[in-house]
Amino acid sequence: MLYLEAPEYGRALRQLTLWVHHVLLPVYGREVTSMAPWCSRWWEHPEAVAQLHGLWLAWGELSDTGSESGMSGPASWHRDFLGPVMQNLRDPSGVFAGCKPGSHRPKEVPAVDAVDPFGPPPGPPPAHG
Repeated sequence: MLYLEAPEYGRALRQLTLWVHHVLLPVYGREVTSMAPWCSRWWEHPEAVAQLHGLWLAWGELSDTGSESGMSGPASWHRDFLGPVMQNLRDPSGVFAGCKPGSHRPKEVPAVDAVDPFGPPPGPPPAHG
């Protein structure tokens, strides 16, 4: 999803947002504490978008008891996907660590010494002629 271009990304994000706001949070959204943070602007955290998108796709597949997963699909989704993703997102040192209710803080990206350390060395711009 992160590699989609606008307007495809906007449409995909809207579908994900509807699921997060109308299914995930009303049913599984637990109280926000310093030990279990959540950002009310979660869509501004690419890591959260990526993880929630995967959770949503798995939910779509495993909540269909007529699919290959059968009647145990929903239980598998809870065990294999919901718990680990929510635990990871809401970890005190996770993606929402700097956010507090009513206060969003973008995550600082770790620094790297070179954008492409194994690429060709930068050279002079090509001559126009």
